[in-house]
Amino acid sequence: MKRISLLTACATAFALAAGAPAAAQDTAPPAADLPAGPDGPALWSVSDEDTTIYLFGTVHVLPEEVKWYDPEIASALAEADTLVTEIRMDPDSEAAMQQLAMAKGMLPEGTTLRSLLDEEQTATYEAALGKIGVPAAAFDRFEPWMAGLTLTTVPLMQQGYSPDSGVEKIILSKAGDKPRDALETAEFQLGLFDGLPTEQQVAFMMSAAEGVDEVKDMLDSMVAEWIEGDADALAEIMNDGMDDPALAEALLYRRNATWAEWIEARLAEPGTVFIAVGAGHLAGEKSVQDYLAEKGIATARIQ
Repeated sequence: MKRISLLTACATAFALAAGAPAAAQDTAPPAADLPAGPDGPALWSVSDEDTTIYLFGTVHVLPEEVKWYDPEIASALAEADTLVTEIRMDPDSEAAMQQLAMAKGMLPEGTTLRSLLDEEQTATYEAALGKIGVPAAAFDRFEPWMAGLTLTTVPLMQQGYSPDSGVEKIILSKAGDKPRDALETAEFQLGLFDGLPTEQQVAFMMSAAEGVDEVKDMLDSMVAEWIEGDADALAEIMNDGMDDPALAEALLYRRNATWAEWIEARLAEPGTVFIAVGAGHLAGEKSVQDYLAEKGIATARIQ
């Protein structure tokens, strides 16, 4: 489905940090067909004489029954002096991001979401809302990017996925009182979506509407490859959705390059750092590792 894999990855990050707006629940069972034991989610390290930086690719939302926290990951986290995530994820920061998302994600008074759609788009969009038990007018105040992310996260939550079981939440709980840092701000992440032209936002949202029946199967496939540590297969799934080069550049590649610059600078300071970011950033071409390699910085696969 066009763009659905990239959209799924972005939407689950949004759900983790900002929370998805409430929607009617259905009776679908949890994703019990996923693997239930760690075969080795991928873990890398970057190091010099006095600094070690671990790179761990995460899945932002998971079913509760998926088990992945193994001795290698535990050892790397225990060794770290600092835990770094994409954005700060303490309760105050999460509450602030929820407020910011609702402020940025609303259309101006007098404009409705469905007024931006043609007749065919409206029919597809309303049908998608009906499939997840949401009234047709429920998201009329939302900007298209907000509706697109919500259309992706709600069916996942209804079918057993949860940010509370996501990798970052578990890592944060295991890290105790270690110092925390972040690669980005909430304002920056939301601005990636809010700054898209309206036409691109609508295309983004329509991909979510067209793929509402497929989003769980897509994420199931991504999780299966992730938990086996198969970064190449995960990248292949992600690349299936990269049909919009400008969108991939804004949401993925440019950020990977910036994070590689952060890692390069951090290597100048002694200590050990554990970085946990979405697994798609550490897989495939133009990954964080690729941008590090361009700087002459090697990464080693630990697991």
